[in-house]
Amino acid sequence: MNASTVVLPASSASRPRLDQKAGPVTTIIFLGLLACGLLFTGYSLVTDITNAGNKTLTWLPYILLVVALLTALGFEFVNGFHDTANAVATVIYTHSLPPNFAVLWSGLFNFLGVLMSSGAVAFGIISLLPVELIMQVGSSAGFAMVFALLIAAILWNLGTWSLGLPASSSHTLIGSIIGVGVANAMMHGRDGTSGVDWAQATKVGYSLLLSPLVGFGFAALLFLLLRALVKNQALYEEPKGNTPPPWWIRSILILTCTGVSFAHGSNDGQKGMGLIMLILVGTVPTAYALNRAMPIENMTQFVAVSKVTQQALEQAGGTASSTDPRAILAEYVRTKEYKTGLLPALASVVGSIGQQVKESGTLARIPMEAVANVRNDMYLVSEAIRFLEKDNAVKLDADARANLKAFKKQIDESTKFIPLWVKVAVAIALGLGTMVGWKRIVVTVGEKIGKTHLTYAQGASAELVAMVTIGAADVFGLPVSTTHVLSSGVAGTMAANKSGLQLSTIRNLAMAWVLTMPAAILLSGSLYWLFTKVF
Repeated sequence: MNASTVVLPASSASRPRLDQKAGPVTTIIFLGLLACGLLFTGYSLVTDITNAGNKTLTWLPYILLVVALLTALGFEFVNGFHDTANAVATVIYTHSLPPNFAVLWSGLFNFLGVLMSSGAVAFGIISLLPVELIMQVGSSAGFAMVFALLIAAILWNLGTWSLGLPASSSHTLIGSIIGVGVANAMMHGRDGTSGVDWAQATKVGYSLLLSPLVGFGFAALLFLLLRALVKNQALYEEPKGNTPPPWWIRSILILTCTGVSFAHGSNDGQKGMGLIMLILVGTVPTAYALNRAMPIENMTQFVAVSKVTQQALEQAGGTASSTDPRAILAEYVRTKEYKTGLLPALASVVGSIGQQVKESGTLARIPMEAVANVRNDMYLVSEAIRFLEKDNAVKLDADARANLKAFKKQIDESTKFIPLWVKVAVAIALGLGTMVGWKRIVVTVGEKIGKTHLTYAQGASAELVAMVTIGAADVFGLPVSTTHVLSSGVAGTMAANKSGLQLSTIRNLAMAWVLTMPAAILLSGSLYWLFTKVF
């Protein structure tokens, strides 16, 4: 599976200069931004922990926290130079932007994309993890989970990058999460299939499966449409030397490169954010388990909604059993099997949450020793309601369902938040990552997919489809692959133009696409087993 053996189709006259090294000023700026990012992250972390009054008798949790944060940021850094090369390949090979400037430009808009992201993808990723590990993320098994899935994803990304293969970082991370879930279930004597939320995994899997098909098909159609409407022959021919395209097509190429970079930051950056929040909740729950910044006036509504929801569940579910209600909810979230006693158990936990918030007055005043338990209760209730909304076996009237939905919104606002400094840290890691090691993937996309040099119209079609697809996926909270959409889009335009495809490269890309998920599952599952023994 060695993509480096493919013969380059680009002529020496039209091939962009990719061997220009960064000057000392660029190096100083890079190192300066890296230092500023680390200092800002460290300062924000210490400030939050101090303000929360967190105390510990040992430094071990903080050491693990720092190592885990650096590992998560390392994943985003690798993600930057592995994935974002896809965004700049078309503007580089159409000579719309010089290579080094294109990379800096892409890095800037990756940075902005992360800062302006919604957070929906971040918590969608977390929901794939085993419920028992999410609730015990600060334990040895929780740290083993985090390190296993991050290190597995980093290793596979580095391996495919070294071969110049644009494999999907999203694909890799999802596979790593599934691997941990399967390994955890098997280590506890359960069927491996019970360790994963397969409904959510299927939803994510469809988005990853369809993304290359969407990229190929729509890019080909857009190219054919452009060819039918615009008769300027220069758009469909190999660039002459280093001559840039006409101003309007150049504007489209730069705009779509910008859009893909922004969408990539907004979508892919959230995966790191979700994992970082999981790490923070596990190690310093007093600071990050609950949204301490929620206004105090929201708490009155929170308590009122919890009371109404509790009453509606008690009326629908009957008498509570003597079994621990949290155990009943955890079992339901894990198995998705509705059993008698679920609604009373849910009512009990909802009432407990509302009572603790009422007694404290605000989330920031909940006693330190109770914060982690309240957060776990909120997580269980939120996930249980999410599955109840889709469970036909549950008989609830419209008012009860409306109350459940309203209460879920309240507790999600209390737990599913991302501090600004986390966004900034991920944005810097992803943005700086775009400036390192981009050449390998750029060459593959620009030279090794089709048998002819990338034309202006092909580059614009592939980039426009990628930008719209990734942006739409971010709106719906779905993690899609920038790599799959863009590289398949280039292939689609080559096929539509009858330029021919380099089958050896297509075969390598297909093998990477097929092998990424099982390889990540096997690697992360093995690492999780190993780390649980070490920790």
